[in-house]
Amino acid sequence: MNSNPFYDVVIVGGGIHGAGVAQASAAQGYSVLLLEQNSIGSGTSNKSSKLIHGGLRYLESGQFSLVRECLNERHYLLKNAPHLVELKPFYLPIYKQTSRRPLQIQMGLSLYALLAGLRKKSFFHRVSKNNWNQLDGLSLQNLQSVFQYWDAQTDDQLLTKAVLSSAKEMGAEAIEHAELICAENNDGEWQINFKTEQHQAEVRSKVVVNAGGPWVNEVLKRLTPNDAGMPVDLVQGTHIVLAEETSQGIYYVESPEDRRAVFVMPWYGETLVGTTEKIYTGDPANVSPTSEEENYLLNTASHYFPKFKHTDIQRSFAGLRVLPQQQGAAFSRPRETTIYKDKTNSCLSIYGGKLTAYRATSANVVKQFNHLLPNRRFVADTRYLKLPE
Repeated sequence: MNSNPFYDVVIVGGGIHGAGVAQASAAQGYSVLLLEQNSIGSGTSNKSSKLIHGGLRYLESGQFSLVRECLNERHYLLKNAPHLVELKPFYLPIYKQTSRRPLQIQMGLSLYALLAGLRKKSFFHRVSKNNWNQLDGLSLQNLQSVFQYWDAQTDDQLLTKAVLSSAKEMGAEAIEHAELICAENNDGEWQINFKTEQHQAEVRSKVVVNAGGPWVNEVLKRLTPNDAGMPVDLVQGTHIVLAEETSQGIYYVESPEDRRAVFVMPWYGETLVGTTEKIYTGDPANVSPTSEEENYLLNTASHYFPKFKHTDIQRSFAGLRVLPQQQGAAFSRPRETTIYKDKTNSCLSIYGGKLTAYRATSANVVKQFNHLLPNRRFVADTRYLKLPE
């Protein structure tokens, strides 16, 4: 690396949003450097529910614009990354004790299809009772109805790496195992110091994008002028993996304990079950599943699929969501992404964010700092940019 090189944009964080901003910035012709403290996509972006979806449950809380945006982004990803994002049948079983009645589910799925633009496979149907016994051993006790609709699944870490590869093809640079030491803004230019395993270095940039995920406020503490950022809660989400496979599709069920939504889905020949939501107050680097969470998920899976009653958990993992700090259960809080500008207006921090909507979020970030940078040669529109295999 040359002495104190200059970049239009320096991004801190190599998860899906950091990779997305790198791609969107490079697509606008900007020079880009991304710094990741570990390896690309190794944090929250490797610990999601692996779904590319609109968020059916967000309709109940009136988050229609978020659902519409995510469904639009799902459409782009299915076209641009068919090797990574695949439509899957989703099944919604309705039991006597299920919170929502079949008519409510039917209305919700109709609105979901409408927000998807009534595109191919945005429709749904009721599964014939004659076919219920084909649904991976789903419990039939008190089962009243089963709806089938379509959403998509991905490998989140592979998707993150593909997005960053796309950015690199357009000239972006990335350094893994690079920890931010400090960044100072002097006369409208950032001096950014970081260290790798081999050395310490300094680069300069006009814009800094903080895509630190659960470390977002920790990154802000290392900037001058200092900015406390937004008050947030870190919400732990745990998943478990069971050895026996579910093969027919993805099941959207309610926990029998508290009626929270839980997904039971195929995953590389096994079954992935998640997720939980509990406030986390420790170091994000030390997040790990609790036995209480693991039992909660195993009990949910075995309640609906008796074949899991005597199954051992193969492995589990936990990630952290960043949600606005407020009273009430994390499950019911808004999920819209917030882009926060510091006192200089040249450091933009991403709070929250959905895996599905990473591209739209990234385009919005770039739109908000465009005025700070000179016009560059336009390279590509990320809405139509194929991701590399």
